[in-house]
Amino acid sequence: MPGFTPGRRWQPAYYAFHNDSLARKVLATLELMIKSPLFGCRMCGNCLLQETAFICPMECPKGLRNGPCGGSTPEHCYVDNTRPCIWYKIYERSEKLGRSDRLLEVLPPLDWEKVGTEQWWDLFELWKKKGGLKGTFKAIASKDRMAIYEQFFADYRQPDWWQGDNQPHPAPAHEPVSGLEDKLVNGKFVVTAEVAPPISASAADLTKKVLMLKDYVDAVNFTDNPSATSRMSPLASSTICLQSGVEPVMQIAARDYNRMGIQSLILGAAALGIRNVLCLTGDHARLGPEPHSKMDIWDLDSIQLIWLLRRMRDEGHFLDQREIKTPPPLFIGAASSPNASEQRFQVIRETKKANAGAQFFQTNLIYDVDAFKTYLEMMDKAGILSRAFIMAGLTPIRSVKAAHMMNTVPGVKIPAALIERMEKSADAKEEGVQICLELIEKIKDLPINGIHFMAVGWESIVPRMVEEGGLQAKRQAA
Repeated sequence: MPGFTPGRRWQPAYYAFHNDSLARKVLATLELMIKSPLFGCRMCGNCLLQETAFICPMECPKGLRNGPCGGSTPEHCYVDNTRPCIWYKIYERSEKLGRSDRLLEVLPPLDWEKVGTEQWWDLFELWKKKGGLKGTFKAIASKDRMAIYEQFFADYRQPDWWQGDNQPHPAPAHEPVSGLEDKLVNGKFVVTAEVAPPISASAADLTKKVLMLKDYVDAVNFTDNPSATSRMSPLASSTICLQSGVEPVMQIAARDYNRMGIQSLILGAAALGIRNVLCLTGDHARLGPEPHSKMDIWDLDSIQLIWLLRRMRDEGHFLDQREIKTPPPLFIGAASSPNASEQRFQVIRETKKANAGAQFFQTNLIYDVDAFKTYLEMMDKAGILSRAFIMAGLTPIRSVKAAHMMNTVPGVKIPAALIERMEKSADAKEEGVQICLELIEKIKDLPINGIHFMAVGWESIVPRMVEEGGLQAKRQAA
């Protein structure tokens, strides 16, 4: 185990994609010899140790560089339970060192040209550019020497093509680009529902479900290969939904795309009339059926995805700085996980998503109302409730077996009292419906902007939830 990073290296060190000079090869070997036993270094060529409490985030099986996934726990990594969640450790150490504010900076994805190479020479070149010894002595003599020191590494860490920071980036003044955004901006309470695209090339079942939900929801979400299992693409599903007269929310799992593919995808989606997008990191391939897909790191995480899409929309250029003649009009959303990890850590991640450009959040499933109230209070203190819309995630539980299974899903926690109540009921399925209706009653008047149903596979129950939960009237009221 590395000395400073509390977890073994997940994968072997990288190799460079090009042939460097002998001097730089020697430097790379030396850097690996020093940083590998200390930090489990993979030689990513884009080191972030200063911003992550000197714990290498590349220890994460997903290679996430901006915080944990929605399945983070204090006990272990949800991909590999023999190792800790490395981002939980980063949060924990940052808090102890008083460096939690550093975790709000939107850190860049890898520059693959640098992957497998050393960094010390580049730092030396930047040092020379900033005055070398003369600049160093001047900085030491300055009252702002710490700020100069921090700026030196910030300039190295944030390349011109990224320029990440820790500041809020709200959308510029504009007319709502979608019906969902229009309703939320105008104070409407909204209802959305999630539909898993079919494991089929036929659109018939999908169209049937969309039309069944049409009069009860304001938009329908289409998942992107959930549980790392192949289904019809959310782009095709969203297009079918539009053709059925219902507004879609297209989910994008960063897992399945590189940065080039994502930029291409979003231009095509915008051209087809898709305006609402939900940015996700995606379940690890290890959770899917065998044979598994490539299990190396993600090219982008959900926060980087939000940052990229916002800049495409607001600044009108690609990541490589080429101009986009017609920028995509987008209403950008993100997922939130009130029950993942510690709530105080999760709020840091949600704040980072809101700063990056998320305009709405759809939460993971809520079953503990008191914990959710605490989470909302923390979100309010962080200023998120005034900057982004919140839709609380709910779904009825179909059986006791389903309840136990759902309790193993990362980010979902069903209180034991609710499971016991279902076990004692003569009709567990109906009891699950009643529990959900009670949750709606308790949640709908909290400081949220809507409810998001995730009754995947049981979409037929959503109209009943909306009607009996009093949501139909709430949707139609200002």
